[in-house]
Amino acid sequence: MRSRYCAFYPRLWVLLISWGTIARRSGTPCARCPRNAHCLNATSCCCDPGFTSLSGKTIFSSLLEVCTDINECGPPLYVSCGNFADCHNVEGSYYCECISGYELVSGGTKFKNETNTCQDVDECSSGQHQCHNSTRCRNVRGSYRCYCDHDWVTRSSPLNGLNTTVCEEAPFSSWTPPSGVKSQSLTRFFDKIQQLSQDFKPALAENTIQNLMQEVDELLETPGDLETLPHSEQRCVATNLLSGLEDVLRGLSKDLSNGPLTLHAPAGTELSLMVQEEQGVGAVTLGQSQAKMQLDWNVVQKSSDLGPSVVGLISTPGMGKLLAEASLVLETHKGFLQGVSPILVSDVNSAFLSNKDTEDLSSPVTFIFSHHPMIPGPREEVLCVFWDHGQDGCGRWATKGCRMVDTRNTSTTCLCTHLSSFAVLMAQYEVQEEDPVLAVITHIGLSLSLLCLFLAALTFLLCKAIQNTSTSLHLQLCICLFLAHMLFLTAIDRTEIKVLCAIIAGALHYLYLASFTWMLLEGLHLFLTARNLMVVNYSSVSRFMKKFMFPVGYGVPAVIVAISAVSRPQLYGASARCWLHAQQGFVWTFLGPVCIIISINWAFFLMTIWILKNKLSSLNSDVSTLQNTRMLTFKAMAQLFILGCTWCLGVLQLGSAARAMAYLFTIINSLQGVFIFLVYCLLSQQVREQYWQWLKGARKTKADSEKYTLSSRAMSDDPKHSLMFLPASSQR
Repeated sequence: MRSRYCAFYPRLWVLLISWGTIARRSGTPCARCPRNAHCLNATSCCCDPGFTSLSGKTIFSSLLEVCTDINECGPPLYVSCGNFADCHNVEGSYYCECISGYELVSGGTKFKNETNTCQDVDECSSGQHQCHNSTRCRNVRGSYRCYCDHDWVTRSSPLNGLNTTVCEEAPFSSWTPPSGVKSQSLTRFFDKIQQLSQDFKPALAENTIQNLMQEVDELLETPGDLETLPHSEQRCVATNLLSGLEDVLRGLSKDLSNGPLTLHAPAGTELSLMVQEEQGVGAVTLGQSQAKMQLDWNVVQKSSDLGPSVVGLISTPGMGKLLAEASLVLETHKGFLQGVSPILVSDVNSAFLSNKDTEDLSSPVTFIFSHHPMIPGPREEVLCVFWDHGQDGCGRWATKGCRMVDTRNTSTTCLCTHLSSFAVLMAQYEVQEEDPVLAVITHIGLSLSLLCLFLAALTFLLCKAIQNTSTSLHLQLCICLFLAHMLFLTAIDRTEIKVLCAIIAGALHYLYLASFTWMLLEGLHLFLTARNLMVVNYSSVSRFMKKFMFPVGYGVPAVIVAISAVSRPQLYGASARCWLHAQQGFVWTFLGPVCIIISINWAFFLMTIWILKNKLSSLNSDVSTLQNTRMLTFKAMAQLFILGCTWCLGVLQLGSAARAMAYLFTIINSLQGVFIFLVYCLLSQQVREQYWQWLKGARKTKADSEKYTLSSRAMSDDPKHSLMFLPASSQR
C-alpha cells in the first residue's frame, strides 16, 4: 500500500513538517532528500503532499528513493467531486470542474471541496446554445435540445464544416385551397395533395414529385367546374396553383440526389430540375420541349442559405385555360386596347430556385419560349410577360422587369431580372389619336420647308458667285433634309408590308442622321471661320473642310446605320410607324448621335458668338451701324435653327408644359428649311443681286419675245410687206 499515512493524514503531516522546521532552526543537520520531498531530521525524509514514495514508505532515509505524483482522480478514486463535476489530476494535487450545462452557485466552474454545489445552466436563455436560427431551443438538465415547430421538418445541413440541425417548412404545409372559391374539382385535388403530404418520405421524393405533377396535370386537363367559375375566381385558382406548386417543388427537390432530372406528365406538364450540393460556378441551362432557361449559378442560392442548390423550370400547358381572360399591365407601352384580353401564344412556364429572394436578381435570366407559328399583324405586338400575384391574390399579366430580345416565327427570347411564371402574349393596340392641329402644323411646315430647300439647293447649284466651301455644306444639308422630309411625309405610315416598312425606317434613319452630321459640319465650319477672322487664315479652313466633309457627312451615318441593321434588323419598322422600334433602347441609335451633335453645336454656337462679339467691339463704330448690328444678331439667332439646336425642345415635353413644348418643337423644327433659305439666300446680298440679274434677264427675254411677236404681226398686216412673199408672176 502506498504512503497514505503521509498523504491523507494532514495533522500528521503538519506535525512532521513542524519537526523538520524545528530541526532546521535549531541547527540540527537536515538529511538530503529527493525531488518532491523534504527532510524531517538529519537522516529522514518524507514526500510532499500529493506525492508518494516508490517503496511505499512514509518516512525514508535512502537517497535512491523517488517521490511520484498521486492520481487522486483514480482509479482508485481518493476524492469525490459529486455527480455534476469531473475530477482533473495535476502534479501534486487535483481539482473538480462542473460538467457542461452546470455551474457553481457562486458562478464559477472549478473547485476542490465537494461541499460546493452545482446548478443547471440555461443555455437557451443565456444564448450559449448552438441551435440554428431556423430552430427553437429547449433547455434540459445539464444540456439543451434544438427542435422544429409543428409542420416543419428537421434536416441536417453542413454549416462551417459541421452537420447542423436546421428546420424547413414541410413541403405541403403551406399549400391550402384559395379562400372564397367553391369547386368540387379543386376540393378533390387538395384531398389528393393532403394524401401525398401524409405519405411523403424524403427517400421517395422523386416519386412524390411525379405523383404531384400527375395530379396537377389531370386537374388542368379536365378542370370540371373550374371552367364555370367567374374569370376573377379562375385567376385566383391559377395564382394559388402556380405559387403552391413552386413552393412544394422547391422543398421536395432538396431531398433529390445531385444532378439533372426531367419528368413528364401525359397531358404535357413537364419539369426540369438541377440539384447540386455545393454552389455551382458559371451558367446553368435547363431545357424542355417548349421552353429553355439560362442563368448564373450565383443567383440560385444566397451565401446564408443551407442545403443543396436547386433550380427548376416547370411548364403547365393547361394553365392557359384559367388565364384566358386575364388583364395586362404594361410598364412603358401606352395605347393598348381597353377591354380586349391579350392572346396567350406560349405555355405558362414557372421558374424557381432554392433562393426565395428572386424579385431583383443580380444578373438577368434568359428564357426562350416555343410557340405556334405567328406573324404579328399591323396593330399587334409580341410581349414577354410574367404573372403578377398582386395584392388581391388573384393576379394579372405584367411586363415590369421583362423585355423581349428577339421574336421569330415559332420562338421568342425574353430577358427578365426576376423570377415568377412567364409566358408570351400577343397584344393588340390602338393608334393614339394625334393632335389634329399638330398634324396640320407638321404638314404645312414640312411642305414649306420642302419648297424652300428646293429653291435653296437650286440657288447653291446655279449661283456661281457664291459657290465655295460654305455653299457646298449648305447644299448637302439641303439635299439630305429635303429627301428626309419628303420620305417622312409620304411613307412614314406605310406599315402594311413589313419589309418595305423596315426599308423606309432604315432610309429615314440614315437621312436624318446624315442631316444632323451636316449640321455638325456647318457648326464646325462656322466656328473655324469665326476663329480665323482673328488670324485671317480662311484658306486653311476651306482646305480642311473640302478634305473631310464628304467622308464624315455621309460615311459616319452609314457606319451607324450599318451596325444597327446588322445587329438588330428586326427592330427597323415599328407597328404604328415606319421608324425605329422602342424596344431594347434601339431608338438610341438615332437619339444618341443626335444628342451629341446638338450639344457640340451649342458649344460651337456660343464660342462663335463670343468671338464675334469681341471682333465687333474692336471695329470702328462707324462700320458697325445699327442696321448691320440688327442683321448680324438676326443671322446669329437663325443659326440656332439651322444647326438643329432647337431639337433639344423635345426633351422639355414633360408635365404641364408638354403640350406647349410640343407645339413649339413642331413649329420651329418643321420650318428648318425655311430658315436655311431665308438666311443663306434672301438675306445674302450676293444672292439677292443674282436673283435681280436673273429677274432682269427674265424680263428682258420676255420683252424681246413680246417685241418680236408684235413686229411679226405688224409685218404680216402690211400689204407691202406681204407682197414680198408673193411669186413674181403674181406681182405682175
